Amino acid sequence: MAARFLPFASLLLLSCLAETCHGVLFSSLQRTLIVTASHNQGILKAGEDQITVTWGLNQSFPSGTDSAYQTVKVELCYAPISQVDRAWRKTVDNLSKDKTCQFKIVAKPYTNNNHSFQWTIERDVPTATYFVRAYAYDGQDQEVAYGQTTDAHKTTNLFEIQAITGRHLSLDICSVCFSAFSVVALFGFFFAEKRKAKISQQK
Repeated sequence: MAARFLPFASLLLLSCLAETCHGVLFSSLQRTLIVTASHNQGILKAGEDQITVTWGLNQSFPSGTDSAYQTVKVELCYAPISQVDRAWRKTVDNLSKDKTCQFKIVAKPYTNNNHSFQWTIERDVPTATYFVRAYAYDGQDQEVAYGQTTDAHKTTNLFEIQAITGRHLSLDICSVCFSAFSVVALFGFFFAEKRKAKISQQK
């Protein structure tokens, strides 16, 4: 009985190990990057407003900490308040399954100098509360470090973005003008018909 169970147990163990090893765990990464984001106060509008992101190595870490860093990718990420009851935005420790950060801001080769990038919020960004995170990648394109604009609990330095509603001021103006023209045309037609009827009666 034990001999029959052993192959099954081995297969199950290998499967679990493969699941764990596939993808880097966020909890294993060091927060070695300092990331800031500056923008207008209040609610930002998708497709209109801009965010200026700055990132660089935290100089308090020992020299050589960033020796494996090859690329930095900066992303827009959902804050916990905008993940509630939304499985498609769920945070997972395994980064290959994590859905916290879904919008790419920029990717650049890594250098130990500070970098800035001005990003216009894309039109397809939905209404939600966000923060910015940057990942450092090694030569195998694996995450090896990170930094973010908020604290570890993702409760500070958050900002709101309002999605495009699908309506535009020019469309509203055209709609009002068309409605007004329709009313004027209707009254004009009514009076024209009334005048014709009066002329016919006089004859």
